[in-house]
Amino acid sequence: MTLKNAYEYCLNCLNKNGIDEADFKSLCLVCSLANIKNSEYNLKNDTEIEDYILTEPLLRLLGGEPLQYVLGKWDFFESEFYVGEGVLIPRPETEELVEKAVAAAGEYDAPVIYDLCSGSGCIGISIAKKCKDATVYCVEKSADAISYLKKNAQGANNVRVILGDITKPLDLPKADIIVSNPPYIKSGDIEALQSEVHFEPKMALDGGEDGLFFYRAIERICAANLKSGGTVLLEIGNEQSDEVKSIFAAYKDVQSFKDIYGNFRIVKAKN
Repeated sequence: MTLKNAYEYCLNCLNKNGIDEADFKSLCLVCSLANIKNSEYNLKNDTEIEDYILTEPLLRLLGGEPLQYVLGKWDFFESEFYVGEGVLIPRPETEELVEKAVAAAGEYDAPVIYDLCSGSGCIGISIAKKCKDATVYCVEKSADAISYLKKNAQGANNVRVILGDITKPLDLPKADIIVSNPPYIKSGDIEALQSEVHFEPKMALDGGEDGLFFYRAIERICAANLKSGGTVLLEIGNEQSDEVKSIFAAYKDVQSFKDIYGNFRIVKAKN
């Protein structure tokens, strides 16, 4: 079949089964199978592909699996990251956390940076690629996630992958910057999340009873490991701005910033 035939078939199947964003998912899937960019579809939609290669990924989409897992990789910031079962999917609002961390890194000479709860490594590796003089320690607890982290870190010589638990002391060089997108959803709210999110690891979502468990753990890491004058940058959930800022109330210049959707998404503080 041609790429156009494959796209139309996917679109029809996904629409009939009530899958949201059917047009976008169909386009991404067929372009991935043809190994072309989405922007090239109109120029190359007469390309022939084998029928059988469409079956398995389409069935996964029909089963509600996230598009990113089906494709096995996803664009984030200026790179492409491998993702799959066991790792949190990179999201566009998190790119703003990377931008602020890169800007902060310019204040330090050869900065040491921690990316805590690193997951796929999309945050820490993106920072490392922009800040060649930095050393970035990507700390992750999950063995499933760290396999993706190691794969994504290949070629980034200033990244150090650390299997570690941030609820325990970290034996690492003192940090100039600590950045994290930790689990921040309240335990009781996880069941109500959209169905696709339930494919993602609960470990990467569950922030404890009040959603703030890991922010307290990060503050303890900051107290022990962040240099004087160092910067902490954290992604937060909706309506968590005041609570997270209160956890870091003893720090200087505690601020919160809105994301592209108008929600407070980042808290920044200085030690």
